[in-house]
Amino acid sequence: MIVGVPTETVDGERRVALVPDAVKAAIATGVEVWVEAGAGREAGFHDDAYAAAGARLVTDASEVWRADLVLKVQPPAALAGGGHEVDLLREGAALIGFLRPLDEPDLARRLAARRVTAFSMELMPRITRAQSMDALSSMSTIAGYRAVTLAAVALPKIFPMLVTAAGTLQPARVFVIGAGVAGLQAIATARRLGAVVEAYDTRPAVKEQVESLGARFVELDLDTGDAEDAGGYAKAQSDDFYERQREELGKRLRGSDVVITTALVPGQRAPLLIDEAAVKGMRSGSVIVDLAAEQQGNCACTDPEREVVVHDVHIIPGLNLPSQIPANASQMYAKNLTTFLKHLAPEGELVIDLEDEITRGALMTHEGSIVNDRVKALAEGEGG
Repeated sequence: MIVGVPTETVDGERRVALVPDAVKAAIATGVEVWVEAGAGREAGFHDDAYAAAGARLVTDASEVWRADLVLKVQPPAALAGGGHEVDLLREGAALIGFLRPLDEPDLARRLAARRVTAFSMELMPRITRAQSMDALSSMSTIAGYRAVTLAAVALPKIFPMLVTAAGTLQPARVFVIGAGVAGLQAIATARRLGAVVEAYDTRPAVKEQVESLGARFVELDLDTGDAEDAGGYAKAQSDDFYERQREELGKRLRGSDVVITTALVPGQRAPLLIDEAAVKGMRSGSVIVDLAAEQQGNCACTDPEREVVVHDVHIIPGLNLPSQIPANASQMYAKNLTTFLKHLAPEGELVIDLEDEITRGALMTHEGSIVNDRVKALAEGEGG
């Protein structure tokens, strides 16, 4: 089986699906790996390293796309000269990558029409056996770290408390909203930098994790009895809940120097947690990093296209933050992919075992059909 790794073409994307060490791991399973020349350059991995790892370097992108299995970071996209990357896949080929299944159901229709067997890394089941394949968690870890470092640069004060001959500098106060993987990494990073950290989540079960990182867990006077889904993610709540939540959070924000928001609900608009009145009530020079900017943001003042200053508060849209640390993000993602590849092709050939929970869970399209029920419902709804 030939595995192809094309260069990512989406603007600003610097990651690569496989790093040289991962190429070695893939070849050890019995596959042949083709890498488009220059595919890893933006992440700091050069062609000679891929060649040394055993990959075949290919200069023609269309040839890489004709592989039996194509590994991607971003979903296939429209081509600059017309057409679509999906059309470069041969019929019956396989594809693994982030495919935005609940946000771009039209892509699922395209892949099904091409009879592509497509696995979406977003659909990877959250079970113990699949932890090493959980690319969403890997990338969220990078995003949480990066969000804090961006805030530290933008904030007009330092994070740690310092006692100097010129006086004592008080530590920055950081408030993290959402204690999933990204939020927990943001908490840990802010604490390492010396900030005083508080965190809030609708799921009371995460309180122990927050406190284990040295942060204070904030509890609001709200009913959160049904706040977590079967996969461990926060569930969407009612409009009335969010309205009362915004009021309570607004009070907390007044004493914060940095606010990092991480609340996302797959396939839906991100919950609005911070209204303009809350932004106006924050300290001058404060910073908000909105990790939900891609889904319209947790803050009413977030501009997904650019950083803005509103009421003297610096608001940063946290778009594709893993791509800003492409070397480590690529290493982690490549490990997720090669582990999944070993699961799907233990002897060097793809085996589609629909009885296996991991295979079935991540599978989006197969044999000309959309096989994931949620994606299928969305695709059929949009398709009329």
